[in-house]
Amino acid sequence: MENLDPKILVTIITILVSGISIALGVIAPTIMEGKTAEKALDGIARQPDAASQIRTTMIIAMALIETSGIYVLLVVLVLLFANPLVERVFGG
Repeated sequence: MENLDPKILVTIITILVSGISIALGVIAPTIMEGKTAEKALDGIARQPDAASQIRTTMIIAMALIETSGIYVLLVVLVLLFANPLVERVFGG
């Protein structure tokens, strides 16, 4: 460990943090999408005539919920492939 180059150490830490971030960052959207689908199916079961409107609203809500997972993915990809920490800490 004492012979490890600081750039390699920053890269290893970035990879570990990225993995943890993607794992934790998709938990909330996944749970909320499940609850959205559950409530939509419950509403459709109670009012089959409103199924079209409920389905449309559910799809829009799921798309909005999914954007937070996509933002997490974007941040992780930036950390992995365009790591700003290496340039900031080591000057390029």
